[in-house]
Amino acid sequence: MALQPLNDVMITGDQNNRSLDDAIASLILNQRRHQKGWWMLFLFGVLGTCLMGVSIMWLLYQGIGIWGNNVPTAWAFDIVNFVWWIGIGHAGTLISAILLLLRQQWRNSINRFAEAMTIFAVMCAGLFPLLHTGRPWVALFWLFPYPNIMALWPQFRSPLMWDVFAVSTYFTVSLLFWIIGLIPDFAVLRDKATKPITRVIFGIVSLGWRGSNQHWHRYEQAYLLLAGLSTPLVLSVHTIVSYDFASSIVPGWNVTVFPPYFVAGAVFAGFAMVLTFALPVRSFYKLKDLITDRHVDWMAKITLATGLIVAYGYMLEIFFAWYSANPYEWDMANNRRYHGPYAWAYVMLIVCNIVAPQFFWIPWCRRNVITVFIICQLVSLGMWLERFVIIPMSLTANYLPSANRMYYPTFWDFGMFLGTIGFFCTLMALFIRFLPVINIFEMKDLLYKIKTAHPTPAIEPGHEPVGSEA
Repeated sequence: MALQPLNDVMITGDQNNRSLDDAIASLILNQRRHQKGWWMLFLFGVLGTCLMGVSIMWLLYQGIGIWGNNVPTAWAFDIVNFVWWIGIGHAGTLISAILLLLRQQWRNSINRFAEAMTIFAVMCAGLFPLLHTGRPWVALFWLFPYPNIMALWPQFRSPLMWDVFAVSTYFTVSLLFWIIGLIPDFAVLRDKATKPITRVIFGIVSLGWRGSNQHWHRYEQAYLLLAGLSTPLVLSVHTIVSYDFASSIVPGWNVTVFPPYFVAGAVFAGFAMVLTFALPVRSFYKLKDLITDRHVDWMAKITLATGLIVAYGYMLEIFFAWYSANPYEWDMANNRRYHGPYAWAYVMLIVCNIVAPQFFWIPWCRRNVITVFIICQLVSLGMWLERFVIIPMSLTANYLPSANRMYYPTFWDFGMFLGTIGFFCTLMALFIRFLPVINIFEMKDLLYKIKTAHPTPAIEPGHEPVGSEA
């Protein structure tokens, strides 16, 4: 049976402003709409957060020796997870800022998901380099420039310092962008709330929003300004993260293609994570009229496109190792990645990041929610394996064969990683419960444009339906 072509209408069903308010705001104002799926997500997140807390306390008590880090593998699970979480946060800014500047209306149903995901992912990412310093309580003393009589200034020539400023700037701008976008929706929730305490809370956070022309004018100026600031950050943040590796002489790291390769991989992993949360929410809360099959189809296509760029990066890595005729590069690639004890990780990486997304060439696979969800999980796993292959695997082999040493993660490595996943799920569950998961006012604007472009045909006199009043 041939598939019917998808139309370009981003809102389906018989919708109006009131129905949009009820569909989105009721998730916050009506607690009964939250089903067992939400409680399962929240319980999993709380358990993971507890595991993260125990792991951090034991780490601070014992030191980073509880991790599997060794010499020469000084960067291991902590930096792998840092790069993975930073990458997940990239789709948020791409959907919110770049697509806003390009006037892509299909972003309206998913941008709030992506923005929240960006904030929470950067929060999880920031934990790892902070704890990796060994003494996080003095990290700010060494990492941030401040006036002092001892003239203790950071080493600005180090890419690690660029990370501090890039990630902190990215988090600040993304947080402001997210909060400003929420203000009109807070006003809607304030006006629809029936409980006094709820009305007071949303009245405070809506900052006196009345929806006047002056308010909208200032809002649009601030929103576009922050979108313009966020756009270069999408490219700069993960580019700077890639400089941590590309500017070194470690075999497997000194690759000039790392900046665009890392950025494409970040968008690849970010869109997979957006779909991971958007699809269950779409199903559990019956939001299929707002997050339509067209949204899923387009996000799957973007995932496929960025996956092809990532696959091209993998081929370049193989070519560089062979064409450079550098024995250390070829030894690392051939004896560590393609063969040897870590070959399983590289094989799974290829299957998850290259083979699995190819199913998105098939229209049926892009429209089948279960297939899309499974492929997104494989992409998330594959992108984590990519960071594992690049970081600790490359460090196990260097220019001194006598210093080569295998790396094996410990229980606390996995505990910290799974704990941050739980922390991320907790924040996402609280976001779904207390904040609008879909941008209310942008959906109203989109609905107005759709009805303007496709007006309801007028009924000619004499052809009124039976029973209608004159």
